Amino acid sequence: MGEHHIASTSKVWDAPPPSGKGGKGGQGGKGGTGLARYVVAAALARTADGGAVVAVVLLVTSCGGSGTLAGVLGACITAPHLLGPFVARPLDTARDGRKVIATACLLYAIALTGGVLTYGHAPAAVTGLLLAAAGTCGPLLTGGISSRLPAIVGPGLRTQRRAQGWDVATYGIGGTVGPSLVAGLSGWVSPTAAALALVVGAVTAAGGVLLLPFTAPSHGGDRTAILKPGATLALIVRSGPLRRTVYLTMIVALSVAALPITAVHLTKILGTEPATAAVLTAAYGLGNLTGSIAVMVFPLTGDPGRLMRHLALGVVAGLLTVTASPAFAVTASAYALTGILNAFFFASTLAARTEYAPSGARGQVFIWVAALKITSGSAGTALAGSLTGVTVQLPLVVGLLAVSAAVVAATAETRFGGADEKRLP
Repeated sequence: MGEHHIASTSKVWDAPPPSGKGGKGGQGGKGGTGLARYVVAAALARTADGGAVVAVVLLVTSCGGSGTLAGVLGACITAPHLLGPFVARPLDTARDGRKVIATACLLYAIALTGGVLTYGHAPAAVTGLLLAAAGTCGPLLTGGISSRLPAIVGPGLRTQRRAQGWDVATYGIGGTVGPSLVAGLSGWVSPTAAALALVVGAVTAAGGVLLLPFTAPSHGGDRTAILKPGATLALIVRSGPLRRTVYLTMIVALSVAALPITAVHLTKILGTEPATAAVLTAAYGLGNLTGSIAVMVFPLTGDPGRLMRHLALGVVAGLLTVTASPAFAVTASAYALTGILNAFFFASTLAARTEYAPSGARGQVFIWVAALKITSGSAGTALAGSLTGVTVQLPLVVGLLAVSAAVVAATAETRFGGADEKRLP
């Protein structure tokens, strides 16, 4: 995928030189064991985060609670993810970022346990507060862990890109294994047992994070030099590469969020049973996982900005195919294709965050982008729900037009941009 830009990558690389254990950690540990431990810890943490909402909803409904209460308590876990940028700063200021993430995993486990066990035995507000506490820790289990990856695998561009493929896979695992595990255990034992299984995963993830190679902090002891959340967002807005990373990420997230909603309505047009909507969403998930595996085997190469623009257009092609599909088999294939292309796009955004973010604010940049992506995805779901009442394909058309416009804007910015195009040290 084009040029390698190794020199540019090394400019933003701030891992410590090899010296004792810390140096080995910066290079990924012996024989790549640092990456292996990262994948296990990240997959466990994201499985816990990905399955928690399903566990809460099943817990409430199985106990006779209303759908409204189930939705509110589920939102208590997801909504606090938007606070991620305001809890991310300790990642950049701490002497050992591993301890920050491990603590977040443990707090997540404790709060989720409390929320599940108090349901039905305490006021719903108490349960909601405990679940909100768990949700506040969520960003550190997702984007927070990702921000550690560059220092673990070392400065080699190809090595970083392959590791980012593994990282995309852990997100895919969390988003599929988490809900599936909860659904299975809920039917076999109970929703409470399913939620507690996620708690065990989060606690295990905490231990795994502490086993990751140590990396010296980039602030060099001067914690006052670390930007605050507002200043980090201002930095993102000022930096052309980071700004484009954010709005491309947000608009693609908004667009693909329509796929699960439209799947249900597309079955009517295609003349299939409503239950086959699950096949379409499963095809998308399988495609996403396949794409992440492909990125591991064939790491992305070239400038992240160019990669994002090209792969965003790939997502447009997938959405267009879904929109124009005349048959169920074609639609399912288009869902899978879109999942594959979105996995590649996600990997390119991880590369952009790694290579464009300044070392002293990398953790905050990762979580800012993740929080804005979640916000945009939620907005896309709501928008799709309202637009399908007009025309089933309208959310898809709006999405592909929005992504196309964003790519045009990013291309124009890149071509005619000025001083804000420089990479930050």
